[in-house]
Amino acid sequence: MSFLVKNYNRKQISFKRGKGAYLYTANNIKYLDFVQGIAVNCLGHANPKLIKTIKDQAKKLWHVSNAFQIPEGEQLAKKLCQKTFADYVMFQNSGAEATEAAIKVARRYFYSIGKPHKNRILCVKNSFHGRTIASIFASGSKKMTEGFGPKVPGFDHFIFGDHKSLKKKINKNTAAIMVENIMGEGGIKVIPDFCLRELRKLCNKKKILLIADSVQDGVGRSGDFFAFERSKIKPDIVPIAKGIGGGFPIGAVLMNKKVAAGMTPGTHGSTFGGNPLAMAVGNKVMDIVSSKKFLDNVKNSSKYLLSNLNFLKEKYPKIIKEIRGRGLLIGIQLHRDQSVFINKLLDNKLLTIRAAENVVRILPPLNVKKYELDQALKIIHKVCKDFK
Repeated sequence: MSFLVKNYNRKQISFKRGKGAYLYTANNIKYLDFVQGIAVNCLGHANPKLIKTIKDQAKKLWHVSNAFQIPEGEQLAKKLCQKTFADYVMFQNSGAEATEAAIKVARRYFYSIGKPHKNRILCVKNSFHGRTIASIFASGSKKMTEGFGPKVPGFDHFIFGDHKSLKKKINKNTAAIMVENIMGEGGIKVIPDFCLRELRKLCNKKKILLIADSVQDGVGRSGDFFAFERSKIKPDIVPIAKGIGGGFPIGAVLMNKKVAAGMTPGTHGSTFGGNPLAMAVGNKVMDIVSSKKFLDNVKNSSKYLLSNLNFLKEKYPKIIKEIRGRGLLIGIQLHRDQSVFINKLLDNKLLTIRAAENVVRILPPLNVKKYELDQALKIIHKVCKDFK
């Protein structure tokens, strides 16, 4: 009997250890892990550099209050700002906390300039921004909000790709538009670069803020440090998490100088956010992932994987409907429910995870090797061939 609450439908499998792209059960059965904690372990399992960093920092200092200066956090914030659009960073513990904080930053900005009525956030319907009580209503998903009423006010929604609906929903109370650059849970749907550029122009015209939720696609997952960089835009606020810790819990909100001015002492806090141990790990991840050589390798791996997956799509058009995604955030959309397909991949020792619209998510570590991609492609090919 398990004493854990049944809020997860867990597969009947557990793992004892991991190494790189692989996980091992207690019986030493080896699985190729293309879930990686849902795009979290950007450098794979048990990365030697991260292990050394954690060991070194653990001997010195784990946690102090944010009532004191934390040099490791100052260093990571500086690196993030120097690499991105941001002028300031506010550290959290998770993606949900980061998106919640992003909402607070947007509302607080307008309050600070004497426009407290501008407090509504416009989001894509059935997007995913976390599972806190506010973020589920930001997502606009009936499935996620069912049973958690009353409805948290302050959020409006438009349909993905419906530009007319988007423009109509903007009113005098709109503070910001919040979008995922690549919808993860929503089915690996990429917002095209021209759409991001038009969103930025629209926000400028309406004098509202643009929040680019980069929790899943950020920190190199898209092949660029941030997916929106390809469109040459600069958002106002960007929540991140997942990859920045390489498996260690870290979240953050990046923001420009304008909106940061509203976040004065006492407006937000986090007991564990920005602790020395987390910041040490984040600094090491940042040093590795932010380099041009590393990101170029992600792009090359992506090109190879996408090309071969599209070949399988052409070979099995009655099984695979579409190949989606960018970088190493990839989705295989099937013509029917993906559960059986995912279980057959599992039977063949490849771990994947579902997303909406019958999509199988493919999330290898960002430093995945070519032979590991070939192994995954061979398994996917086999499952397609045998799939009834």
